[in-house]
Amino acid sequence: MSDIETLDIKEFVTNALINVFDTMFSMDVAILNGDVQILNSNNQIVGSVSFAGDVVGSVAIFVSEGFARIITAAMLDMEVAEVEGDEEVNDVIGELCNMVGGDLKSRLCDSGFPCNLSIPAITCGNDFKIESKGWMRKERLGFKHREHSALVEVYLKNSQ
Repeated sequence: MSDIETLDIKEFVTNALINVFDTMFSMDVAILNGDVQILNSNNQIVGSVSFAGDVVGSVAIFVSEGFARIITAAMLDMEVAEVEGDEEVNDVIGELCNMVGGDLKSRLCDSGFPCNLSIPAITCGNDFKIESKGWMRKERLGFKHREHSALVEVYLKNSQ
């Protein structure tokens, strides 16, 4: 078994997510247990960052458009109705991915897996599926803020 299989990726991501939501958005989030079914709307936004180095993989955060607007308003200290256009929303979801992915990258590097983090990518719409296969580690973490739920997926493997 390689060392990457022994890392507590779920705990790393959970702690990062709770800290980011508390610090950047002043929101409490609850971690959901069991199989996570998310998004009560057809319109969803997925932000993702990728890792390259001794470990390769990605972190993707799936949220509904409505939840993305709530997060954006919280980060920009405005009302949800004041959020105009998709650019602000995409920027904030990208920054959320950067913060959670950046924290995981730091923990991976500290654990002996030096890697770099890509810039965030955003996918929006109502008719797409994102799948990753062939990874050593796959973690799915659901979280909830009030009636809004979201999903974080982490895929990792050694590059050698």
